[in-house]
Amino acid sequence: MMSRRALLAVPVVPALLGLWPLSHWLRTGPLRPGPLPQVPVLMPPEGALRVYHLGHSLVGSDMPHMLAQLAPQGHRWNSQLGSGTNLKQHWEPELAILDFETSNQPPAFREAREAIGSGGYDAVVLTEMVELRDAIRYFDGAAYFHRWANLARAGAPQTRVYLYETWHHLNDPEGWETRISNDLDQLWLEQLSGKDSRAAPDRPAYLIPAGQVMAAVARAAEAGEIDGLTSREDLFARTKTGALDTIHINDLGAYVVALTHYAVLYQHPPLGRPHRLSRADGSAAQSLSATAAEQVQRIVWQVVLAQPRTGLALAAQAASPQTSSAQATSAQVGGGS
Repeated sequence: MMSRRALLAVPVVPALLGLWPLSHWLRTGPLRPGPLPQVPVLMPPEGALRVYHLGHSLVGSDMPHMLAQLAPQGHRWNSQLGSGTNLKQHWEPELAILDFETSNQPPAFREAREAIGSGGYDAVVLTEMVELRDAIRYFDGAAYFHRWANLARAGAPQTRVYLYETWHHLNDPEGWETRISNDLDQLWLEQLSGKDSRAAPDRPAYLIPAGQVMAAVARAAEAGEIDGLTSREDLFARTKTGALDTIHINDLGAYVVALTHYAVLYQHPPLGRPHRLSRADGSAAQSLSATAAEQVQRIVWQVVLAQPRTGLALAAQAASPQTSSAQATSAQVGGGS
């Protein structure tokens, strides 16, 4: 055993050098991870898809129902939803899910763990609660996103995993558009799904950039570029008293989000898709004019093509045949927005 005298005789400099990495970490924080791995190029699906949606009221029942009306005949979907529900609550059976009974009705409902692990879906679409910062900080959003994505991958080799990017309240103190712009890379891609992207680079979660599309449509409406729409509020619901609901979308917003899902999942421009659709209960949804629908459809396609992590590299190249080979390579596998 080394005596105290012998211990004191150990040279001091090597010991201090050994402590340098710790002292450096304490001053600067943990090393920042490198760029996200590039996403592999996806081939377009050959036919109608079977899709599973896991999330909350920003998924809702009407949006997936609208997606089915936009999609090829044979499109099928199931879901598990709640109100303000985070991915941890969906995963842990002992945790309560607010409004579970009213949010999950047959035939759409299928229990999430069993469904996603079954391998019976071509696409699994995951989203997290907002406030997203709280989901990441207090409810282990990144860890549970990784668990759900891994469950989907284990179910079947062909299942594709998607991250549905949503939005925050219109009256967010930092600004609605500011949050949408800043959150995509910083929160959605880096903090929420970044761990999963680095752990599974060959089968990552691809992006459905609904928040980016909503912001683009809102900007166009407020610039007078969409027939019949004048503001972002036109995409959001109203309460029974007529007050603006600052987070939940109305039929027009649901149509915009459904178009975005369609464009990414099917890798096909939504131009010419129907614009007079029904809600999940069979009633007629409020609809855009034919002119506005075409204008919105073009915006959707432009935005999803501009986001490399959607996996639409082949579609982006086809849309821009004059693109140089160097630009095409970047578009195929870019690391973020």
